[in-house]
Amino acid sequence: MFSLLLKCGPEGMERLCAKIWELGADGAVEEADGLRVFFGDDSRAEKVTSKLVSYLPEWRDEPEIDYEGRTRESFPPLEIGSKFFLVPPWSEAATPEGRLRLVVEPGMACGTGWHPCTQLCLEAMEELVSPGASFLDVGCGSGILSEAARLLEAGRIAACDVDEEAARIAREKFGIDVFVGTIEAVREGSFDVLAANISAEVAGAIAGGGGKVAWTVILSGFPEWEVAEVGFEGDVRRGAEGWCAVVG
Repeated sequence: MFSLLLKCGPEGMERLCAKIWELGADGAVEEADGLRVFFGDDSRAEKVTSKLVSYLPEWRDEPEIDYEGRTRESFPPLEIGSKFFLVPPWSEAATPEGRLRLVVEPGMACGTGWHPCTQLCLEAMEELVSPGASFLDVGCGSGILSEAARLLEAGRIAACDVDEEAARIAREKFGIDVFVGTIEAVREGSFDVLAANISAEVAGAIAGGGGKVAWTVILSGFPEWEVAEVGFEGDVRRGAEGWCAVVG
């Protein structure tokens, strides 16, 4: 068994997690310097490492421990807002009455369902995405926000990501309309709601355009002290560990 420490900031975690589970990772934990990913099959080390070379992987031999089991224990079912019930695919927990079951792979905790920023997005979406509304997921990563929009009975759902592999994974996993690119390719006034769970720098770059593309914009993926960098007037919503979202 071996592990790789992959250097990645919060803005890239969702995309990275989608990649590692596609590569057959047995578990993953966030560390101060990035994401440590565990693999049980040493024979695949060279191939796996070559696929992740852009993340500056640091190799480490690991003792034979059930990291998959430990990972599963780390992601219990979670109620988010007043509507969502987030569960990993192996969970047999019954969905509480009145909630929508949102199934996410365990690794998607990195920047998605179990991350405070994604929870803030989901809480805002349940208020703002009404049945029949059109929804755009910018920097979709795994596509979890698009799937949430589907559960909320949004009418037209589209997503985009600059990472071609992430777009493919989201398309195959949830069957959503995903294109490789940015909101610069989207016609003005095309959507009712836009959500972007991304870094402050990128959120700031899309904030102006987002106001033209959609009537309502949800931006998250950054800590509260970076809100000024986003430069978007709206309601600042605070989550756990200092993360926040801006809705306007």
